[in-house]
Amino acid sequence: MKYNTNSKRLALPEYGRNIQNMVDYCLTVENRDDRNRCANAIISIMGNLFPHLRDVNDFKHILWDHLAIMADFKLDVDYPYSIIRKENLHQRPPSVPYSDSAIIYRHYGQTLERLIDKAAEMEDGMEKETLVLLIANQMKKSLMLWNKDSADNRKVLKDLAELSEKRIVRDVETFKLSDATDLIDAPQRNSNNNSKKNRKNHSRKGQ
Repeated sequence: MKYNTNSKRLALPEYGRNIQNMVDYCLTVENRDDRNRCANAIISIMGNLFPHLRDVNDFKHILWDHLAIMADFKLDVDYPYSIIRKENLHQRPPSVPYSDSAIIYRHYGQTLERLIDKAAEMEDGMEKETLVLLIANQMKKSLMLWNKDSADNRKVLKDLAELSEKRIVRDVETFKLSDATDLIDAPQRNSNNNSKKNRKNHSRKGQ
């Protein structure tokens, strides 16, 4: 009995041993026209294995690339596409560029810094004050999660002034932030309240 463990390693295991055997057979076909017909038949079978990918761009091109890979680039047929080169098969992808913009305080994050910059550019008024208060409360919450002992209003407003380059300066005595318990516990309380309401509604429906 022949075991697959004794067979050569599959180049693309997702197609299975039978498809690989077809490719190996195609390599032995001497007549070019017959070899072309054999290759096209294999491509049709390969496509039928993954019908959900038919709408993917360049699906057929990918199949022909895979055929070339399974044939170890030794299959001499009339490829309808420009096939991937063997030397490029294991080429490392280009490095992903990372943002080189420095984040002054990582616990606040870059998104919050952008919001501060946006708020600083707004005209004075209720809309700006509402946004500044939301930003300051979020800063306080982030600061509490990072270091609970340092999360006081004076520290938050000092950081806000620094991050806004002194464009947003608020007096700690008059600019009131939310209490720490409201910032951290409110979502949990709301979740618990919603659960209680759901249980009450379910109980009333069952009566």
